[in-house]
Amino acid sequence: MRAFLGIVSLIFFVNVTDAANDIDSHGVILAYHHVSTDTPPSTSISPEDFEKHLHYLKENDFNVIALNQMIETLKAGEKLPNKAVAITFDDGYISIYDTAFPMLQSYGFPFTLFLSTGPIDRQQQNFINWEQIKEMSSAGVIIANHMVEHPYMLDRGQDESDVEWINRLEKELLKAELRIEQQTGQSHRYLAYPFGEFNTEIKNMLEANDFIGLAQNSGAVGVNSDFLALPRFPLASIYANLETAKIKLDSKAFNVDLIQPLSPVTQDRNPSVTLKFNDGNYNLSQIGCFANSRPLPMTWIDKSQGLLKIEPNDSYSGRRWRYLCTAPVTGENRFYWYSVQWIKPD
Repeated sequence: MRAFLGIVSLIFFVNVTDAANDIDSHGVILAYHHVSTDTPPSTSISPEDFEKHLHYLKENDFNVIALNQMIETLKAGEKLPNKAVAITFDDGYISIYDTAFPMLQSYGFPFTLFLSTGPIDRQQQNFINWEQIKEMSSAGVIIANHMVEHPYMLDRGQDESDVEWINRLEKELLKAELRIEQQTGQSHRYLAYPFGEFNTEIKNMLEANDFIGLAQNSGAVGVNSDFLALPRFPLASIYANLETAKIKLDSKAFNVDLIQPLSPVTQDRNPSVTLKFNDGNYNLSQIGCFANSRPLPMTWIDKSQGLLKIEPNDSYSGRRWRYLCTAPVTGENRFYWYSVQWIKPD
């Protein structure tokens, strides 16, 4: 087992190739958990609303593709089908097998299931079992990694050193990957971060182990996305409403460089962030950034270079929140969409 200590490097600009900048390739990854009315509302969508999502995708010419097709196409700098969507589920709840799986099969839509293997090995109530997982795997469902025990990956044990902490996470990551491979024959090396939480050291550990990372901050994906923290649109609770989801389903990825800070972990309740918006089919003057549906103060450091600083006045509560930036796509009834994740672990 490799020991790995991530070292944070101060990087101000992410280099992208001119070829990648020229590729107009965009996709959307959706994140679901429960498909039920008897589970926690914050992570649930009703079967009725889920069916509405699937029907809308089918009737409006979306290309629902497998997650590995989306990721491999974008990593290669190639063009995705128009209006490409990948569907994912986290954790491994029984409603995915009982309710979502047959509905998705009826529409012919592929999907990915990110498993926390510990509850499944313990046959925990309300989770699927390995026989059901094998059935879905045989039907073409991608089975991927959500760690063993769904930990808060940022949390450390008492007196745990940096090396011990990252080694513990690495061990759990690889243990879950091996368990999935043993049971299904699949090993895609995709990790959906539990609770959508990560930092630079965790991303570096994933990269050292040849993993792709998927987060839960909203936004579309493109050839210039961060493949150690790909955004997904969570569609549960109030966000399960189809009318508000329609804009997200049809969104495009900004070509944005996160300049500073590089890590989403913060000790502030209103952290500042600097972004660089690279060339795209949008007008810089039409970019708007928001938090909790309220506009954020924006200062153009150098508009000719697309350098923007966001310095909020409001303070934000909770362990996780995000800033959202959008702009209309010129000549299309669509929006570019990018969000910055913040996490205050204590």
